[in-house]
Amino acid sequence: MDDVLRVNGLTKRYKDHSVLKGVTMEISRGSIYGLVGCNGAGKTTLIRLICGLQRPDGGSYELFGENNDGPKIILARRGVGAVVEAPSLYQELTAEENLKVQYKVLGRKDFESISKLLKQVDLEGTGKKKVKDFSLGMRQRLGIAIALAGEPEFLILDEPTNGLDPQGMIEMREFLKKLNQEEGITLLISSHLLSELSRLATHYGFLENGRILRQVTADIVGEDLESYYMDVVGGGKHE
Repeated sequence: MDDVLRVNGLTKRYKDHSVLKGVTMEISRGSIYGLVGCNGAGKTTLIRLICGLQRPDGGSYELFGENNDGPKIILARRGVGAVVEAPSLYQELTAEENLKVQYKVLGRKDFESISKLLKQVDLEGTGKKKVKDFSLGMRQRLGIAIALAGEPEFLILDEPTNGLDPQGMIEMREFLKKLNQEEGITLLISSHLLSELSRLATHYGFLENGRILRQVTADIVGEDLESYYMDVVGGGKHE
């Protein structure tokens, strides 16, 4: 598989604090990459850099083969959808109206495809219900629908199951699997909820204190992601 993302020695500082300290990683096309780390490890900062919301202080990355400082990086970003931290939604609008706003931003005029997208995220029956009256899980799915509005090849999600109840987590997990397996979308998912991530990811990157300590495939990690993670952070070794 070719890589949709290659990160080479990324660094980021805020005043006197180094958040990222030379992060290097690769994400292969078609994979579900679980970015594992505790709160404060640097997951959201890394995602913000990849999405172009901030600039790195050092290092570089390639998105679909285009360097982050290259002339074609803006075109490459059109193949990316993202939900960073909480989804940005218009609370007084319906799900359909929120998507129409995003379509207009993207220059899309095919509003008839919105109904298909709403069905895809299981929100087709929300009608005139305003977003302010949605459950947290519904808001999360709408945020993902907005990220999918540009028909991306690569979807980046920052803590997509955060705050969901157990049933909501199951529904989100199955939805993300479907996007990957049926739509062929490559996923980068950051999370500190290891039990959920272990049921979803095909590859892992372990981020601790601003560094990627290890990248492995799911078959190497096995079923006990939490134990593996603790060994990695504690300096344990796996063959």
